[in-house]
Amino acid sequence: MTMIGRRIWQQRPRTLSWRWSSGGTLTRPYSSTTSPQRPSLVRFLSSDGAASFRAANCSVVFSIPSTINKCRYTTHALADLSPSGIVDVPLAQTGEGIAECELLQWFVKEGDQVDEFQPLCEVQSDKATIEITSRYKGKVAQILYVPGNIVKVGETLLKMDVEGSAASTLSSSDLESINPPILDSTELPGSEVSKNTKGGALSTPAVRHLAKEYGIDLNDVHGTGKDGRVLKEDVLKHAEGSPSLLRDEDNLRYAFAEVKWHPNDKTVPLRGFQRTMVKTMTMAAKVPHFHYVEGINCDALVELKTSFQNNNSDPNIKHTFLPVLIKSLSMAMSKYPFMNSCFNEESVEVILKGSHNIGIAMATSHGLAVPNIKNVQSLSILEITKELSRLQHLAKENKLSPVDVSGGTITLSNIGAIGGKFGSPLLNLPEVAIIAMGRIQKVAHFAEDGDVYPVSTMTVNIGADHRVLDGATVARFCNEWKHFIENPEILMLQMR
Repeated sequence: MTMIGRRIWQQRPRTLSWRWSSGGTLTRPYSSTTSPQRPSLVRFLSSDGAASFRAANCSVVFSIPSTINKCRYTTHALADLSPSGIVDVPLAQTGEGIAECELLQWFVKEGDQVDEFQPLCEVQSDKATIEITSRYKGKVAQILYVPGNIVKVGETLLKMDVEGSAASTLSSSDLESINPPILDSTELPGSEVSKNTKGGALSTPAVRHLAKEYGIDLNDVHGTGKDGRVLKEDVLKHAEGSPSLLRDEDNLRYAFAEVKWHPNDKTVPLRGFQRTMVKTMTMAAKVPHFHYVEGINCDALVELKTSFQNNNSDPNIKHTFLPVLIKSLSMAMSKYPFMNSCFNEESVEVILKGSHNIGIAMATSHGLAVPNIKNVQSLSILEITKELSRLQHLAKENKLSPVDVSGGTITLSNIGAIGGKFGSPLLNLPEVAIIAMGRIQKVAHFAEDGDVYPVSTMTVNIGADHRVLDGATVARFCNEWKHFIENPEILMLQMR
């Protein structure tokens, strides 16, 4: 993982110059600091000294000042250059526009030996879950955050004693003199015993973390350990004596949908994708929406899916309605490119996207994720099926990458998979359209002659940015999409 880089400026005076002779030879006047050899073009282009260019039959001379500032880029933090050997490992920039991440878990503890590129911890931004790896070989000297903390990009996650450095001679008292940022009263399990920052109760970080989960003040717990130290058993015993503090393991997750009912109020922090939803929906609420609702006959779609399943020879592939709906949506967008666009509010411009990156809203135990299938216009239905399966698996495991969740151009929300008939979706900005699809169900349909027969019908609701799209455009687009769904043979005929 790329570390936070800093630019180091060096000023190096030079009195040398380069000359391009009429014979096409690159030469440089010799001095006491140069060797009489022809310089390579690479060395010439990387030189920061004065230079001049002169061609035959040409009086133009281009010069560079003889003293310039040279910029070098390093991935080391400034603290890394310290001879002390204690290296700060900051939270790297995990993606464009990411300012902070939630620390999910540590893979190391204080005192562990770490190799280069070994995973240190797992963090979750509002876009994806990412592993932070070590760029050093050494020993973990100090861990500054615990799971659940929000860490700003650039803040130090941990301090490392780099192997073979002068840091190996530092004592534990030297490490304690390093002032970490102010944190909650919890630390990572496995580190040294210390006092609760809110009082004088002695306990280990693991015990303090356990007490925080119960909502217990350690000063209220009678410690039975040495010197009155509070042990894990003391916390559990104290919790058992307070019925309101009984812990439900399922309630320790941050996922909003998994929070159970309690007789007492409980504060649930929103993390990861849930924080993203707060931001995006707040912004979307400021955009003028309009919705277009239509019913689509899915009898042919149902038959097509049945045919796919009956002729499926790969047990790893599960055919559903969604890949056909995604491909037909892409075909319709090819005729109505404004549906596949983004709006730039600052410049008041519409960007017509060349790729159809169709996002699929997925409800997970970690919140709402919207990964997108890239370049749908170039994929077959089978390829879309495989990519959709991959994204669904990663979303379930909370392993979506920043690439998977970025760059979407339009969003599909399949609420019918849960059971709803239709919904009124809000835009996933800067996209200008989002579609909510209800479940496919049998309904009575009246023919022109008055006969009644069952039809598999799906209701779709298209939410559109009224600053970019008008009702007529959305209606025509929906008719095109509906035509492909109700007549999949035409879809197959026009597919590339």
